[in-house]
Amino acid sequence: MGHFPSPRRQPFSFYNSSKEEHGEIRFNAIQFLTLWVYGSWNLHVYATLKVVIQMVIPPPVRPPRVTQFLKPYVLKMHFTNQYVNAQVTHSPTATVASAASSQEKALRSTMENTRDVAAAAKIGKILGERLLLKDIPAVTVFLNRNQKYHGKVKAVIDSLREVGIKII
Repeated sequence: MGHFPSPRRQPFSFYNSSKEEHGEIRFNAIQFLTLWVYGSWNLHVYATLKVVIQMVIPPPVRPPRVTQFLKPYVLKMHFTNQYVNAQVTHSPTATVASAASSQEKALRSTMENTRDVAAAAKIGKILGERLLLKDIPAVTVFLNRNQKYHGKVKAVIDSLREVGIKII
């Protein structure tokens, strides 16, 4: 005697369903694949998923942005074998507020050497004057891992202090 095969269940499809039948529920890929692979699309699973999906999960509470705690003007220095560069950036807008370098043609002619401690002091003095012209009274110093408060770094920072820029 033959056995009648049970009717095969059709997997859930977004194309075969209507909004009235399933409401406004959206399924993610894992839920859809679970229902499709196991074929367990019955009323109990539908009711359970409806409750789970309709639960309101609040967005995670994020800490305030780090830029609120940063000092607005940051002094960054870069030293090469030939030149001394210093710039002050406005960290909230990520723009350069002022810069000075021993590469500038007007400064190169007045310096004997463009890479020593005296050149770094002169760059700091010029940068300080440019900052005062733009009404920037204070900066914070950002030092790379290999930069210590010694030599050229100290010369730039001390000359900024002499001009009247406050180091935070």
